[in-house]
Amino acid sequence: MARSSASRTRVVVRQSYYWPDQQLNFWIIVMLAAGGVLIGVFASFIVVQQHLGGLGIPWIMPFGISVGSLTVIFIWILIILIYQRRLLPGVVMIGSFILLVLYITGLIETAIQLFGPAGDINGNCQRYVTDNPQHDRSINTLAWLEQNSICQSWDAVFAFWIIGAVFLVWMIILGGQVARGGYGE
Repeated sequence: MARSSASRTRVVVRQSYYWPDQQLNFWIIVMLAAGGVLIGVFASFIVVQQHLGGLGIPWIMPFGISVGSLTVIFIWILIILIYQRRLLPGVVMIGSFILLVLYITGLIETAIQLFGPAGDINGNCQRYVTDNPQHDRSINTLAWLEQNSICQSWDAVFAFWIIGAVFLVWMIILGGQVARGGYGE
């Protein structure tokens, strides 16, 4: 008996997407800065809280460290996918949306801490630090410098929650444009 074998060839079609290099690079740098600021400032706040003794650590501090770490991890995953030329718009859009929800959550809680009736960190900074500068060579000046640094760190964190949220929305929009083929080679 003779056997006949049919040879089947498979054709692999691979969709490629064009990402605008300069916009993507700028976005990566800004988001790495945002993640780094969140990690650094909130880690510093936790150290201060622990040294003050008896004070609890508000949930926003470990949350900020976690979101900053997730941001850095997400960026590293994107860089690996870019290097392999496998960056898909869907991956970018879903990851950006998840981070956007986390950034908005952090923004709302930080705004409550800064401007809310219970915390009012911004009001305390205005009253006790900005309106009461120290300029001599004393321990009071060192204490004022530390207080000023803490106040400015809260402002920086608030600003980077906003910057991160805006840039994540931008990446969701950019991912949609790339998926539709809005950027040609």
